[in-house]
Amino acid sequence: MSEDQAEKEQPRGGRGLVLLETVFVLVIVAGLALWSVPAALVVGGVLGVLACERALADRRVPGEGRGGEAAGGERQ
Repeated sequence: MSEDQAEKEQPRGGRGLVLLETVFVLVIVAGLALWSVPAALVVGGVLGVLACERALADRRVPGEGRGGEAAGGERQ
C-alpha cells in the first residue's frame, strides 16, 4: 500500500483528532503532575509507549511482515 492510498483511506479530520487526543493527554498528565510528579512520569511513560505502538500499527501493511508469529503477525 502506498502513502497515497493510506491517505485516501484515512478519514478527514484524522490529523485534527490526533491533535485533540494529544492535547487531552497532555492536560491530564499536567494535572496529575500537580498532584504527584512520580505518578505523572509513570503515566506519561506508559502513554508514550502506547502512542508509539499505535503509530507503528498504523504504518504496518498486512502481508508485509517477515517471520510470521515472531514478527507479531497473525496467521491467516
